[in-house]
Amino acid sequence: MQPFQIHILGCGSALPTPKHGASAQVVELRGKMFLVDCGEGTQIQLRRSRIGFTRIQSVFISHLHGDHCFGLIGLISTFGMLGREAPLHVYAPVALEPMLMMQMELFCNGLGFEVVFHAVDTTVHQVIYEDSSISVASIPLEHRIACCGFLFREKPGLPHIRRDMIDFLNIPISQINNIKLGKDWVTEDGRVFPNNRLVTPADPPRAYAYCSDTRYMPQLHEMLRGVDVLYHESTYCSDNMEKARLYYHSTAAQAAQVARDAGVGKLLLGHYSARYNDEQMILKEAREIFQESYLTEENGTFSI
Repeated sequence: MQPFQIHILGCGSALPTPKHGASAQVVELRGKMFLVDCGEGTQIQLRRSRIGFTRIQSVFISHLHGDHCFGLIGLISTFGMLGREAPLHVYAPVALEPMLMMQMELFCNGLGFEVVFHAVDTTVHQVIYEDSSISVASIPLEHRIACCGFLFREKPGLPHIRRDMIDFLNIPISQINNIKLGKDWVTEDGRVFPNNRLVTPADPPRAYAYCSDTRYMPQLHEMLRGVDVLYHESTYCSDNMEKARLYYHSTAAQAAQVARDAGVGKLLLGHYSARYNDEQMILKEAREIFQESYLTEENGTFSI
């Protein structure tokens, strides 16, 4: 099974603190690196996490609050200084495009690579990126401005070849892919070995959902059903419910309700308000509803 990892670069909210950086994480899947949100200081956190800048092929921005996107122009500038040549794909709300192009014209003249902008409609749930092995879909969220999350899904893979049967039947390497695609094997003397004796089932496809800033959405779990790991903002505990309502954020209990109702495997908590010096109270509140809840922290990694 190939690595599917979530690298946490920043899990704080809008007000910077010495403890937490602004929102950013890297999703590593099938050898590809996707940056999700890019708050101020993301470059430093990439260095500290020992993630190579050149491995990032795309950036997904959930919304245009500074703690989720102020680091983007700096990152693009650094890519230029490092001699990047591969295109950088940016998926974000449409309002970012003119601002980003203006910043690049001012600060990033002479880039040796193309920045390809993909406008994301934050109001619909649809696939916005797809290749042969994975897809990324938008997740409409409810915040003070246009905002969406992102759902990363593996596509179903091929079954695993049984090495003992390959060796026993002396099946040539050239035929292994045909067998993975469902072909039976016929020996020289005419014996037929059905495909199900030659392979074992493929690994079940995995999924990760990133739900950025949002107020509690009772229907959100319907789009997240069966996800292996869910990141859901948990800015406040329930003692600050009024602030959560006012600023369109969620409490730890509400994040846990979404995870429970969606039947996810694990809940990652983050986007902590600067008012909390110890996030254990956030974790405690979430675990009272959904036991498989975990705090995120800078330079931490979660495997799926």
